[in-house]
Amino acid sequence: MKNLEKIGMVDTDKGKVNDLGRRVGDKARRKIKAKREGHRGVLSGLGMFGLIGWSIVVPTLAGAAMGIWLDRQYPQTFSWTLSLLILGLLIGCLLAWQWVEKEHEDINEEEHE
Repeated sequence: MKNLEKIGMVDTDKGKVNDLGRRVGDKARRKIKAKREGHRGVLSGLGMFGLIGWSIVVPTLAGAAMGIWLDRQYPQTFSWTLSLLILGLLIGCLLAWQWVEKEHEDINEEEHE
């Protein structure tokens, strides 16, 4: 405790580690955790972009395919293809957003532990 007081990491009045000490400790823990888990490379990042991309593309293409089929089977004054393509795109964006939010929450939980 005396060494921490010398470098200003402990408030001598209250005996608690100050904000600087806590931040340094948090950063050290994150570095140790990163070394333990291994380095995420460029391919890992590209894989995440691919996952997000596919979560948007698949519902969009499914909506377009269903729209084409409906246009052939049940012609209307509006385009089923365009309507379902837009609906598929919206669903895909919502799925991607939900996935990114979940990953963000997981990262924040890991940092607080």
